[in-house]
Amino acid sequence: MFLLDQDDGMYRLPNTKFVQMLTDPRSCRLDRFAGNRVRMTDVAVQLLDRQPIAVVRINFGYMSFDDQGYFDTPAFFLHQHARVELGMDIQSATPRIPQKVVDATNRFVAQGGLWSPSRKLQRQIDAVALGQVKCPRL
Repeated sequence: MFLLDQDDGMYRLPNTKFVQMLTDPRSCRLDRFAGNRVRMTDVAVQLLDRQPIAVVRINFGYMSFDDQGYFDTPAFFLHQHARVELGMDIQSATPRIPQKVVDATNRFVAQGGLWSPSRKLQRQIDAVALGQVKCPRL
C-alpha cells in the first residue's frame, strides 16, 4: 500500500500499520498528512523466489486525516461499504422491477472514494511496487 502526497511523492504504508490505523486510529499519527485527503493505492504483486515480478491487481482510493494527523476511519468505511454494496447489486441474480426513480447514492459515494492515475504516475507506482524504485516508509 502506498500513499501519495499532493506532489505525487510516494510513501510505503506497511499493512501492519494500516491495520493498526483501522482498528485503533488514535494509536497511529501521521503528521505529514494532517488535515488532508490523500490518494492511496493498494497493489498486489506476483512473487517469484520472494521477488516481485508483476503487478497483478491495483486499487485506487483516498484516505482522510484529521487536523492532528489521525486516520478518519468512518470516511474510509463509508466508501468501502458503498463499493461492496455496488458489487453485490451487480452480482445479484434477482431480477429487478424497473423503477422510474433509481437510488444511486452508493454509486456516488463509491465514486467519490476513487481516483485514476495518469500513465506516467501509473508507471511510477508499478516501478515502486516492483522494487525498481525506492520510496520512504511510513
